[in-house]
Amino acid sequence: MYKLGVDLGGTKTEAVLLDENFSVIKRKRIPTPQNDYQKILDSISSLVLDISKNVSDFSLGVCTPGAISKQTGLIKNSNTQCLIGKSLKKDLENKLGTKISIENDANCFAIAEATLGAGINFNLIFGVILGTGVGGGIVINKKLHSGRTNIGGEWGHHTLHRNGNLCYCGKHGCVETYISGPALENHWTNLTGKSQSLKEIVTNTDDEYGKKWKDEFLENFGYGLANVIDILDPDAIVLGGGLSNIDFLYTEGKKSVYSKVFSDLVDTPILKNKLGDSAGVFGACML
Repeated sequence: MYKLGVDLGGTKTEAVLLDENFSVIKRKRIPTPQNDYQKILDSISSLVLDISKNVSDFSLGVCTPGAISKQTGLIKNSNTQCLIGKSLKKDLENKLGTKISIENDANCFAIAEATLGAGINFNLIFGVILGTGVGGGIVINKKLHSGRTNIGGEWGHHTLHRNGNLCYCGKHGCVETYISGPALENHWTNLTGKSQSLKEIVTNTDDEYGKKWKDEFLENFGYGLANVIDILDPDAIVLGGGLSNIDFLYTEGKKSVYSKVFSDLVDTPILKNKLGDSAGVFGACML
């Protein structure tokens, strides 16, 4: 049976069709409609129909920001806020006329990297998404651990600073409000008065403002992941999302994490992903 996966991202939606050996048969990316739930449903449906043309037997998995509430069946905790409170799984099944499996984007990333990527040689993996939002997924012995209420791995909404930055979730001080891409860009603007992309900012950290920005980033990154290690003690952490391309996270960032862990021995590998920004869509196929 073929495997068809869809990754609904903040800016792009990708679909891929794999054979039984996880070889790519067909793939396509399109822009994600912004803040319009109905258009998102339409774009996913159109993408699935295009990719599955002339294929009669396939399973379908969808990777999405947020998680499905076990109580209501509706999307919760999504930084794509137009999805919150919507019956994404049911609506897509009705639109496509087929059953689907659906999972949080960080969970899909984690299962893909644990099975096919950087975490293949480890038993307990914590997969990290650092991008438009901050998320995480837990994989134990190649099986996803979603938790009792589908919030396993949600370190992006741990409180990093009490009474800190306001988060869309309604709380203050969440990790996501300090080390997501938009949060880091906003902080740079507040420090310097300049509006620049993260890619531009990380090449400009030698002056007074750049050093302050980088030091605060590393401090928040360190405390955030040190808390995860203290609770979960994973065999390895795999970083994904756009921020995973920042080289100093694997050197200075790792040192910052290690300095804050509650242990006399800290050697948790912090690894860059191997599947790039397609990890989520491969994970969706594997659902």
